[in-house]
Order: sequence, then structure tokens, then C-alpha cells
Amino acid sequence: MSVTDKSGAKVVDAIAPMTDSGEFTYVFTVPAKIAVGVATVTAMPYNIDWCDDTGRNNRAEGTAQYELVSCAMPQESLTITR
Repeated sequence: MSVTDKSGAKVVDAIAPMTDSGEFTYVFTVPAKIAVGVATVTAMPYNIDWCDDTGRNNRAEGTAQYELVSCAMPQESLTITR
């Protein structure tokens, strides 16, 4: 999980447990140096090793069917005010 502020600086970078459905909880103190404005929160499974938007898993060719998913970075907005 990471938080990137309006200036593009990564101000939080952490690992937290995530459920199989992608849910997670992570509590942090907003750093004093964070830029005011819209920040971006992103999260994805730890140590993901393939994602090419074709649905083809190059490590497990022919072993199973995989659900097609988007490889776009999941992100949510977080507004920072003072």
C-alpha cells in the first residue's frame, strides 16, 4: 500500500495483510511534509510477478484457467487539507 501526494512524492510505503478479495485495513499518521491536495492511495498483492492484460500466466502455461483481470494500478483518491 502506498500514498503518493499531489506533488508526486511517495509519502507512505507499507505492507499490510490483504484478503483474497483485495480488502485491507492500514492506519497511518499523515506525514507533516505531505502536499495539500488530492493524494493517491494504491494497493496490490505483495510480490506480484506477472501482469500483461492478456490473461496468460507465463509461469503456469497449461496448468489451469485463470480469471481475466485488469493489470491497471488500482487507486483511490484521498484529499489532504490543513
